[in-house]
Amino acid sequence: MKVMITGMLAMVTLLSSCKEQSKEEKQEVQETNQVMAQDYTIPGSWVDNRVSKAKARLETSDAGKIVWAAMEAHGGLKNWYGNGALSFRFNYQPIDGKTARDSYQVVDVWRNKAVHTSVTDSTAKYGWDGKTAWVVAKDSTAFVYDTKFWALTPLYLMGHPFVLDGEGVNLELLPEVTYKNKINDVVKVTFEAGTGDAPDDYYILQFDKETHLLTANRYIVSYPEYFKDGGHNPEKFMEVGELIDVSGVLLPKELKTHWTTKEGKPGEYVTQIDISDIHFVKDIEDDFFAVPENAIIKKGL
Repeated sequence: MKVMITGMLAMVTLLSSCKEQSKEEKQEVQETNQVMAQDYTIPGSWVDNRVSKAKARLETSDAGKIVWAAMEAHGGLKNWYGNGALSFRFNYQPIDGKTARDSYQVVDVWRNKAVHTSVTDSTAKYGWDGKTAWVVAKDSTAFVYDTKFWALTPLYLMGHPFVLDGEGVNLELLPEVTYKNKINDVVKVTFEAGTGDAPDDYYILQFDKETHLLTANRYIVSYPEYFKDGGHNPEKFMEVGELIDVSGVLLPKELKTHWTTKEGKPGEYVTQIDISDIHFVKDIEDDFFAVPENAIIKKGL
């Protein structure tokens, strides 16, 4: 997934993907930050401008048109950005007993910032402020996984197709497939060289041809901290579960991950993901995503 994205949501892959911003985009983010410092809301005119730019960019290709139609079917990019920060509990449960990852989190989807809070200890937190990864915890056992990598990863697992609105994203239309007895459009997502910590990541997204809703997501993880000699993990196939309406935005409350078979189908079931307490929030203090004074800074890429 991608981490530290400044252009795709702000894009976020994100597991995380950061990108170089144009002068115009940098100015837009700076101006947004000034207003959000007062009440953490984004002016409607700025949301409209971002949506307009995304639509114009996506409608230049057949693959982009499919992604745009999916954004509309899921509630629209305007609602995604206009509703405020996204709050939810993300409970990642490997079937084989490997490290679970369960936290409450609040994510600024506009500027790609996040704060996670342990479900068992409300004083244990970690986050990403757009530049710095940090942790506040009594000891190292609070989060026994790579919190820097995981800060924005959940958003990239549950936030499609909205996380594909920016530059630095390459879209390729693949042949249609039949999934659960329905024809699906298929779009492969790759990233330009130099985009984020893991530009070799990719997603292969499936959308119901009639409803345009996301049905499945195939992806790899190529995060260099995990694969120091290059390469990536085997491709995974993620089933998108029931979609629920969150202030007009359709988001999944469940994801099921499998290893992908040679035929591009879901194989061995490996991870159950439950997403709950999903809601948007606007009444956030202006320093909510700032690095706490007592935080440990996480080094890395």
